Amino acid sequence: MEKTVRYIGKLLLTALGLGILIAVIFISVEALLGRRIVFGPTLFREVGYYVLYSIVLTLINSIYYDYINHKVVWKKYGKYRILISGIGGIVLTLLGIFWIRIVIGVGFEGKDWEAFVNGEEPIFYIVALLITVVVSVFFHAAYFYKNWQEKKVKEQKIIAGTASARFDALKNQLDPHFLFNSLNVLTSLIEEDPNQAQKFTTSLSKVYRYVLEQKNKDLVTVDEELNFARTYVRLLKMRFEDSIVFEIPENCSIPEAKIVPLSLQLLLENAVKHNVVTASRPLHIKVHEVGGMLVVSNNLQEKQVVKKSSGVGLQNIKQRYNILTDREVSIQKSASEFSVSLPMLTQKLTVMETQKDYIAQKRYAKAKEQVKAIKDFYSNLITYCIVIPFLWWINFRTTDFLWAFFPTLGWGFGVLMHGMEAFGYNPLWGKRWEERKIQEFMDEDTF
Repeated sequence: MEKTVRYIGKLLLTALGLGILIAVIFISVEALLGRRIVFGPTLFREVGYYVLYSIVLTLINSIYYDYINHKVVWKKYGKYRILISGIGGIVLTLLGIFWIRIVIGVGFEGKDWEAFVNGEEPIFYIVALLITVVVSVFFHAAYFYKNWQEKKVKEQKIIAGTASARFDALKNQLDPHFLFNSLNVLTSLIEEDPNQAQKFTTSLSKVYRYVLEQKNKDLVTVDEELNFARTYVRLLKMRFEDSIVFEIPENCSIPEAKIVPLSLQLLLENAVKHNVVTASRPLHIKVHEVGGMLVVSNNLQEKQVVKKSSGVGLQNIKQRYNILTDREVSIQKSASEFSVSLPMLTQKLTVMETQKDYIAQKRYAKAKEQVKAIKDFYSNLITYCIVIPFLWWINFRTTDFLWAFFPTLGWGFGVLMHGMEAFGYNPLWGKRWEERKIQEFMDEDTF
């Protein structure tokens, strides 16, 4: 109820402003055409009539438009929506004009019905209908523009939210995946060497602490991952001993370089899982840098029977990189070697920062467009200031009829609207309404 009252109040204020504006325009035109304007009851009554027209026709068209929006939806009646709203709006507007003229002529001016009917002319209805159509088109255009802007903001929030949720889901896969495979290793060690199993359990607690610390991070330094990889390989050596040969650099050549957390652990795990690892056929794993990429390679000696993969490993790494950067994970496989190249990133790009970059780019593009619009406005204004005086000079030299008033008013109104658009001013929603509304929607968690 309160929302409805506010809506009707806003409609009435808008209609009042429009009525006064139209009254000022028409009375000014009549004054320039020679009418003598006297401030008094007659003038105020005339302005009141314009306001009455504005209020009644605004309410009729607004209520009808809201009804159409709810009953004649675009999805179901798209082919007939414009026809239905157009014809219905014209019929209701003409009926509204007729009612207003009855109220003014019979009610306020005291005419009898016969005199009122005899005095009616089509031009009264045509002019009022044309004004209503122009105003309605303006408001409908503003309404669709507003909805279009809100839809764009909502789409970007959905994209950002979906990417963030997807990224969190991918990271959350790592905990059970890592723990499950580590417990498999521990189970094997318990059967083979209980003492090693005890050492493995102690080391595993330290390794898992790292997993818990890093799982909520988007990126970690390469040096951190190298240190963790060395620790993880020591766990593997407790089981496979000299069956694994591991080469890894002490430090990264780019100290600030980063990769997705636990990516090396997943690659090492996959290498052991999918290859034969025995004393007679040792698995050689090498980690090295090539052209800004961290490459993990191993000699290929695939197992004949391998359990069905869970799909987490490589796919998880690729998806996390796809969310954070345009650089792709490279996978190479030959008859003797398998290698995976991970991009080393020198900038941390979180999902939220990516969204901020997108907004910054859009704001720059919009600012560029606005500068162009301002330049075009100044060109339009200068042309107006040169041409209009020339037209008035021709008007005074040729005839007493002030025809130059019409291009002055029409073009002047166009220049005014051009300037308002160029400088971001909107009389309906205020200056910088669009930026404020976008920020408001972006700040809303429920939007």
